[in-house]
Amino acid sequence: SDLRQMLATKSVENIQFLPFLTTDANNLSWLGYGCLKGDGTVITVNAIGAALQTLYILVYLYYSPDKRPVLLQVLLLLAVVVTGYGYFSILVDTGTRLTHLGLFCSIFTISMYLSPLADLAKVVRSKSTQCLSFPLTVTTLVASSSWTLYGLQLRDPYITVPNVPGIVTSLVRFWLFWWYRPEQDKPY
Repeated sequence: SDLRQMLATKSVENIQFLPFLTTDANNLSWLGYGCLKGDGTVITVNAIGAALQTLYILVYLYYSPDKRPVLLQVLLLLAVVVTGYGYFSILVDTGTRLTHLGLFCSIFTISMYLSPLADLAKVVRSKSTQCLSFPLTVTTLVASSSWTLYGLQLRDPYITVPNVPGIVTSLVRFWLFWWYRPEQDKPY
């Protein structure tokens, strides 16, 4: 929906850039994990995710009136990716590489799933769920549940564990949508 809005309005107004960037970094990290592990599912899903997030970043950059901060953030992401690649390729021995990368990906994914909780105080204070996205909540629940089941099937804690907070935070947000129904929304 954000991409559609940017294309329709030819503007990035009211669209945050950081989620595109962090999701791209997350996809690239899991892509590395999938390649190292030789897991075609993890590779395919995250290659598509990284390509889409990169497309969103390019569209955002194109329509952004102030390109400098966006470019600096993209360059920072590239520096982090290159540094991470160097670290995992050169400094970490082959025997523990998958474990270190899995742990890094898990921590990054958990922090991404917990980040929407920052809006909870705003929701409770305003008694309104206007700042929450219902479609994103549904998508997060489906994705995190699917990855949790996939991780359980593979007995891979690096896939299973970081997706459980996605299920929990989605259920909390669904409860907030129920508790603060949209018809009783008040303006901020």
